[in-house]
Amino acid sequence: MTIRLFDTMAGAVRDFVPLVPGKVGIYTCGPTVYSQAHVGNFRAFIFGDLLSRYLRYRGYQVTWVMNVTDIDDRIIKGANREGITIGELSEKYRKLLVADMETLGIRTPDVMPKATENIAQQVQLIQILLEKGHAYRTDDGSYFFRISSWPEYGRLARIDPEGMRVGERVEADEYGKDDVRDFALWKGPKPGEPSWDTAIGPGRPGWHIECSAMSMRYLGESFDIHTGGIDLIFPHHTDEIAQSEAATGKKFVNYWLHNAFLQLGTQKMAKSTGNIERVAEIVGRGVSRRALRLALMSAHYRSPLSFGEDSLQAASSAIERLDALMLALAAYRNDCPDDSTLPALLEATRGAFETALDDDLNISPALAALFDLVREVNRRLDARVLSTADAARTAAFIRDLDRVLEIAPEAETSLDADLQRLLDERAAARTARDWAASDRLRVALAERGILVEDTRDGQRWRRTD
Repeated sequence: MTIRLFDTMAGAVRDFVPLVPGKVGIYTCGPTVYSQAHVGNFRAFIFGDLLSRYLRYRGYQVTWVMNVTDIDDRIIKGANREGITIGELSEKYRKLLVADMETLGIRTPDVMPKATENIAQQVQLIQILLEKGHAYRTDDGSYFFRISSWPEYGRLARIDPEGMRVGERVEADEYGKDDVRDFALWKGPKPGEPSWDTAIGPGRPGWHIECSAMSMRYLGESFDIHTGGIDLIFPHHTDEIAQSEAATGKKFVNYWLHNAFLQLGTQKMAKSTGNIERVAEIVGRGVSRRALRLALMSAHYRSPLSFGEDSLQAASSAIERLDALMLALAAYRNDCPDDSTLPALLEATRGAFETALDDDLNISPALAALFDLVREVNRRLDARVLSTADAARTAAFIRDLDRVLEIAPEAETSLDADLQRLLDERAAARTARDWAASDRLRVALAERGILVEDTRDGQRWRRTD
């Protein structure tokens, strides 16, 4: 089945056809690192991660780019407030971002460019727009995109540029401009603000030009997929399209994919309202990092996701079921013929999993296919109809699907000598029917992050997250 994706520009689901056969370029709008990201931000990043993982699973060579905006008004204000440079402030929060991404199992993007490291590319793009009559300079050294020069402006957001009104969703920049609808490409120097000396004069970049310059630098003037939250459709992505296509004369992006918001209670999670939770806080109160990842990707990316204790508990229960099965499969031993019906079961599961994700990354039925398999394999384990080889084959199959999901426990290999000694002592205590010693050693292992379970196939263990 062909992968189909909902393209915001088309307003419909379209067959995915990459510009270069076998290769995919993806650009995800990353965060502005003026403070620590909250879990609502990570819904967009987990979506980008799921998309890139599934395309890789399907055999594509993927280049995933996610930018870091490390210069804007909020960063400047924060740095001035703390008495440090914008570089020091932004780097502090960039490192926290990367740590949270690692916690959530988000694969590091192939490129994570910073806006301040791409000033030359942004200036070059502005120069092209000037030469073509799409940009102009104001008296204070700022540069603006002239919306009236680009009749196709607003296609993505389905707005009429003639009807745009300042004060609704178009920010009235503090810089003078010819038309209130025009947006800033470059902001002239101001006292107390960082500035770069460039071929178009001193100043700093506007927000929108950053993403056009960075995406085209690493993915080309036209590329396959651009992702981001629905709040970026206008003005950010709308402005990206205008300035990029006006400069190159080419279609900028083939597929625009936008995720809906994460909601805490009935409100969008946002720093502006204080209605937020952070990754470290949630994991710190005992929620598994894999359960948190599952909770953040459990609904279709275009549907609002309600986040709270109920969703975390449901995700935690699902992770516990998956962990228990993977432990059981690792410990299972049964010298019997292979189950002749197992290959058909695994094939049907893969078919349901792929059919769901081929359909615009429809994650809910994909997860249902996996957990239906968990239930059926548990039944077969209990009935002792699987062979030892069947168990290994099933575990390998689940780990293959988990290349997309990243929610399965890590494969256990070995323990350090001290922990292995405690496990051996506990096994000996059970053999001697010394239940008190067995329980004491179980607690000691749990305190060191090793959970132990006794089964008919012997003692098995796993690490806690």
